[in-house]
Amino acid sequence: MPKKKKLSQKQSRMTKKIQASRVERVRKKASTLEQEISESELGPEQEGRLITNYGASVDVEDSNGIIHRCAYRQNLESLVSGDRVVWQPAHDERGVVTAVMERTSLLARPDFTGNKKPVAANIDQMIIVSASKPGLNEGLIDRYLLAAENIHITPVILLNKVDLLDDRTLADYKERLSDYIRIGYPVIYASTKREHGLDALQKTLKEKTSILVGRSGVGKSSLVNRILPDANIKTGEVSEATGKGQHTTSAARLYHLSCGGELIDSPGVREFGLWNLSRDEATYGFIEFRQFIGKCKFSNCTHTHEPQCAIQEAIENEEISPRRVDSYHRIIASLNST
Repeated sequence: MPKKKKLSQKQSRMTKKIQASRVERVRKKASTLEQEISESELGPEQEGRLITNYGASVDVEDSNGIIHRCAYRQNLESLVSGDRVVWQPAHDERGVVTAVMERTSLLARPDFTGNKKPVAANIDQMIIVSASKPGLNEGLIDRYLLAAENIHITPVILLNKVDLLDDRTLADYKERLSDYIRIGYPVIYASTKREHGLDALQKTLKEKTSILVGRSGVGKSSLVNRILPDANIKTGEVSEATGKGQHTTSAARLYHLSCGGELIDSPGVREFGLWNLSRDEATYGFIEFRQFIGKCKFSNCTHTHEPQCAIQEAIENEEISPRRVDSYHRIIASLNST
């Protein structure tokens, strides 16, 4: 795989300028929408659940399950699906969000300029979706696992589209995923084409607030459409020219499940950057490393070449997967380059 070209300083400045311009346009639209709703029209403050954020406006669900298109105060931080908010209704089923309640968890990643971009809030578990097309990407899975560990939510790995795999290929995928099973991560298999192909997923989603994450083209929207037939989400295919998934979900959205849980479908990404993570947090996020942390001869051990390195000894004793250690070093290198 060719190395990703770094942006020149001029390109970087231009990218930041374009992003800043887009943010400013959204703020102006949001401000205009807020001004359209007179303060005298607003009812008493009440709690609501944020369903999705369109940029200039947000959808908020009230206690009766009715969705209201709302403006929001400009001093609020980024609002995301899953947020519990305080809002005031207007007479025309619109309203204004005035505050964000404390979050129990927040999934975030860097945006194009390297700044923090919240993705979803108040989630219990992350369903990391992969598929044979556009392909299993263990490096991306490791990044999602790392993010889940550091915000203290439960990760679940899901291999989708198993109906496309013959027995030999499926066995190969199961072998590749066995590293995760050995260290305690649940792995489930799904197919939207087979009867009972989603039973394991639906059982996993029950009574929890979950977010579907993964590359574009792995079938997240198709999964939601099968679980929630009324959602009618646009689905896309993997590009024949590039072998990569094509984006279909443009904004994260929260859905209620009949089993009592909630599901947030997030836009697909080809890479998942880690926001403001330290080396120690990255090491902690590799759960099989934890029993060896602090046992190296040198306190500043990089776990690469140093003598009496507990991690390297664990590899030799087949207690840690060499592939996972390689993935760890790639992540550390990416953190050091930002």
